[in-house]
Amino acid sequence: MAQALTLVGALLVTAIGVTAAAAPRAQGSDAPGTVWLCRPGQPHDPCSIGLDATAVAANGAKTLVPARPAAASPFDCFYVYPTVSGEPAMNADLRIQPAEIGAARFQASRFSQVCRVWAPMYRQTTRATIAAYPDLNLPAESISTAYSSLKAGFEDYLEHHNHGRPIVFLGHSQGAAMLIKLLSGVVDHDAKLRDRVALAVVLGGDVEVKPRSTTGGSFRHLPVCTRAGEAGCVIAYSSFPGTPGASALFGRPGQGVALQSGQTAKTGVQVACVNPAAPHGGKAALEPFFLATRANAVSTPWVTYPGLYSARCKTGAEGAAWLEVTKSAGAKDKRRVAPVWPGADYGYHLNDANLALGNLVSDVAAAESTWTAAHH
Repeated sequence: MAQALTLVGALLVTAIGVTAAAAPRAQGSDAPGTVWLCRPGQPHDPCSIGLDATAVAANGAKTLVPARPAAASPFDCFYVYPTVSGEPAMNADLRIQPAEIGAARFQASRFSQVCRVWAPMYRQTTRATIAAYPDLNLPAESISTAYSSLKAGFEDYLEHHNHGRPIVFLGHSQGAAMLIKLLSGVVDHDAKLRDRVALAVVLGGDVEVKPRSTTGGSFRHLPVCTRAGEAGCVIAYSSFPGTPGASALFGRPGQGVALQSGQTAKTGVQVACVNPAAPHGGKAALEPFFLATRANAVSTPWVTYPGLYSARCKTGAEGAAWLEVTKSAGAKDKRRVAPVWPGADYGYHLNDANLALGNLVSDVAAAESTWTAAHH
């Protein structure tokens, strides 16, 4: 597999715990107040640097795809990063370390083209803890610590930094699970705050709905998106090459990542899937973006592979749903595809965001336009 993709495994070890290990003990917070991983105007902000990409076609032809942060977007993005902390304790402290910087750059930085990205450090459950609980049925204390820390950061952001601006929420894996709890507990029941939600992108966290409905599971009022350019809704999916197995950690209700947000029901709910390339449904081409490495032989920070992937949402038995990603190009196309790693129960989880990052940025831009038209 290409180094550009194996880098993902080293950088975003999201919810990894293939073998059980001794559970770390809880640890007190090392720093008071909000520590900002990403904040508009912050020097060396990982959420707003190095956005130029090289598009590599099936025949090897390369084209520059320039990109820059928006000079003065009226929208904020609030980003919650996935499980990356390598600290030995049950929950991470608030120190900014290379793992968090890498996650922010890999997943959130390209959204700076369409919004001002804010990302608080939070006391997430560490990789060591998740290794001790490979089914993701984590200790309540660990989840509570992570969520309380994130909630405090969001409340600080609302009180001191937001100034009534519309918000796009972004989260993946553990970050998505914490975002589900935040949206459910703080935003969904507050009509005025909910009206400021331009879009929520909640990936690899198992947003749930009632069968044949757009709400009623994770959220009472916030619906999943059903059409292109829709605002005030949720894009959610977990990506797999085929039907997630019975023990899959994503895409099945009441197990795996769903437990991190307190969603334990296995019946009466359906995991949500919204195709970022076709929110209205059907199959469509993905626009993947990955951080480039030397193996890509490009001079830009990013590389993209037009026409390599397509995807459609599928549903299965027992409330399962997933974004089925397939290689669109023919046998002569030698561009590398994303790995299923570290095993079948994860599918393409480590690349949920990046397989469709171009689509997601476009979805945010379209939702912002719709939101603006409705509020002016």
